Amino acid sequence: MDRTLPIFDTPPMRIGGTTVTLGAFGLLAAVVVAVLIWIAFSGRRQRNQEQQDAAERAMMADARMAELLRAQSEMQGRIAAMTDVIGTRQAELNQSLNHRLDGMTQRIGSTITEQTRSTHENLRKLQERLAVIDAAQTNIQTLAKDVVGLQAILSNKQTRGAFGQARMETIVADGLPIGAYTFQPTLSNGFRPDCTIRMPNAAPPLVVDAKFPLEAWNAIRDGASPEAKKLAAQQFRRDIEVHIRDISEKYLIAGETQEMAFLFVPSESIFAEIHEHFEVLVQKAHRAKVVIVSPSLLMLSIQVIQAVLKDQRMREQAHVIQGEVALLMEDLVRLDDRTRKLQGHFQAAQKDVEMILTSSDKLTRRGERIEALEFAPVSDAAKPVAAAPIVPTVESRSGMLKLRVVDED
Repeated sequence: MDRTLPIFDTPPMRIGGTTVTLGAFGLLAAVVVAVLIWIAFSGRRQRNQEQQDAAERAMMADARMAELLRAQSEMQGRIAAMTDVIGTRQAELNQSLNHRLDGMTQRIGSTITEQTRSTHENLRKLQERLAVIDAAQTNIQTLAKDVVGLQAILSNKQTRGAFGQARMETIVADGLPIGAYTFQPTLSNGFRPDCTIRMPNAAPPLVVDAKFPLEAWNAIRDGASPEAKKLAAQQFRRDIEVHIRDISEKYLIAGETQEMAFLFVPSESIFAEIHEHFEVLVQKAHRAKVVIVSPSLLMLSIQVIQAVLKDQRMREQAHVIQGEVALLMEDLVRLDDRTRKLQGHFQAAQKDVEMILTSSDKLTRRGERIEALEFAPVSDAAKPVAAAPIVPTVESRSGMLKLRVVDED
């Protein structure tokens, strides 16, 4: 056996407990070199690839940049076109808006003017109505004061009697002539009624009493409960009965006054309430020959009495009227006679005028013949006799002078 070891089998070194031969080391170095070469080649190829990729990316970037530039220029063109279109549209829109704004401004101006005029008119009418309302309010306040005063008057018995007396006197004085009535006269028994009215045909006067018991009536109206109203109604009934009896006993005097008298109620509402709720009192008053009258009924009665008095005065003056008519007829007969005489004088004068016109016509014709010189030679025997002169005569007929022209031919 050959004990000679090859070079690759010679161990060059020992590492730890392991012996590394030279061949193994060379192989390892070759492997390392190969790995390094592969790594270097791989890095170069990678760098080439990266450069190629970078170039491609640059080309793509350039292409994209060009595309972007082209797109940008197209976009700029479109933007310019859109700007022009938008400018045109905006100008048209501004013009349209201006027209519309002008029209709207004009309409708004006219509307505001009309509204202002309408507002002024409404304010004027409102002021007029407010003035009317103020006047009405003033009248209402005045009326309220008058009502308060009237209430104060009616709350006092004496002033209430004066109020009823004044209203009755106003109605009587407005409806009858002076002398047909008397206020506060004194009767033979010493009592003094409120008014007496003279009746026709020398009949006794009619008595009118204007005093009315109002305390119980106000108690009926102001009663807070049915029992209070009932008690007030009973008191009112008693007061009316007493007053009717006093009128019948004091003012109805046989031969001096009428057989009935008027009880004047100064309110239409009270009169209606009495006839609606106190019919028994009305019947008792009729039996006592006392008639309850309201202002309207008293006015109607006054008008009837006035008509009767007027008819009486006409009957009293009938003979005077007949005498005047007889004198008038005599004057008419006398006038007729004188008219007929004057007519005869006119007829005679007309005949005389006709005769004067006839003579005037004859004179005119003779004058015309003389003016024409219509003469002819004639013998003495045939000579015409000289015309007799025209002698005017004056006659007097019935005291009137007349002229007559007498032609003696």
